[in-house]
Amino acid sequence: MNGNIYTMMLTENISAKAIWKLMEEIPDPEIPVLSIIDLGIIRDIKIDGEKIEIITTPTYSGCPAMDMIQMNIRMILLSKGYQNIKITTVLSPAWTTDWINEDAKQKLKNYGIAAPNKKSVEVKCPLCNSLDTKLISQFGSTACKALYQCNDCKEPFDYFKCH
Repeated sequence: MNGNIYTMMLTENISAKAIWKLMEEIPDPEIPVLSIIDLGIIRDIKIDGEKIEIITTPTYSGCPAMDMIQMNIRMILLSKGYQNIKITTVLSPAWTTDWINEDAKQKLKNYGIAAPNKKSVEVKCPLCNSLDTKLISQFGSTACKALYQCNDCKEPFDYFKCH
């Protein structure tokens, strides 16, 4: 009986704002210093009575981290007592690095990953801030990153590709 009362109270108080706040707690599996909110992959949250729908867009079509992200979304919602959860993936419009917020770009730099920069063709080393860098490989530690090396400090680093 108490479980039913709890569920009834919970569903009466479901707010998109509370769900957005929970999504901020979910780290990206490949870049744990960023949340899925930082990356901008949560497109929308819809509440319809007891039903919660989370709409996501992957950073890349076929991104292997999306299965883990969707599982983590479901797990955090279930742990807070939400039961009727739907996770929808939309591919259009395609995700763009423009959806990464400015705080996240600083977090990337602090983590040693050069943030995407559509304003410049130069890639700045996140370690020493040098612009004297070179592309080593179009693919870094994941498909969404390229591998660069700084010619000044000689350190390799990932660059989050613009798209």
